[in-house]
Amino acid sequence: MTLQDTWWKSLKHPEQERPWGEYEILLDEKDVKVKRIRVKPNSRLSYQYHEKRREQWVVVKGNLTIVLDDEKVFRTPGESIHIPLGARHRAWNETDKNVEFIEVQTGTYFGEDDIIRIEDDFNRISK
Repeated sequence: MTLQDTWWKSLKHPEQERPWGEYEILLDEKDVKVKRIRVKPNSRLSYQYHEKRREQWVVVKGNLTIVLDDEKVFRTPGESIHIPLGARHRAWNETDKNVEFIEVQTGTYFGEDDIIRIEDDFNRISK
């Protein structure tokens, strides 16, 4: 690891591990939050929605399956999808290699407690 790599890593937020993979916060400001999200093979995030934010996802590695308001769609590197405020959505890796995408959140609040889970493979359903 070079000195520049060490310096850059010290500026970044630590990765947050989850049962489905991990995410890293790249930018966290009052009006925007940006995450790099990695989804492990054959894993998926909860089917969820948000009341205070919308999201834009850009795939950077692998083939991402997305469920958006009960419709299954697919995105490959360089492609994106808009997740409107209140839309039910899920990121899903149906492949045997990691999938990575950048998530840009805009809205009025970006806390993890604005995740309302409808379905979850890890028993984290919102009450």
